[in-house]
Amino acid sequence: AQLVESGGGLVQPGGSLRLSCAASGFSFSGYGMNWYRQAPGKEREVVAYVSGGGSSYYADSVKGRFTVSGDSLKNMVYLQMNSLKPEDTGVYYCNARGKWGQGTQVTVSS
Repeated sequence: AQLVESGGGLVQPGGSLRLSCAASGFSFSGYGMNWYRQAPGKEREVVAYVSGGGSSYYADSVKGRFTVSGDSLKNMVYLQMNSLKPEDTGVYYCNARGKWGQGTQVTVSS
């Protein structure tokens, strides 16, 4: 099983980014997928989760701004991030079946 994130970058406050997580070696629809982030000097925290059936969970800090979705045919999971804030800065990881991707850096700064 392997997970590969992409889509990070530098964005101004109020901007948007769409992260992607490509899963291989297993079908995420059977397990669901978590998105975590780790800010500098802080512990890794869960940001969002999507189940194979499409139900979702969001941390309070991102509720109303982030949307998680999955495409079972492509075996991809996405994290649409809108109204980004400087405190959203960090490395974002997808996680499932105990596996982690390499992470993608998101920096929100003017």
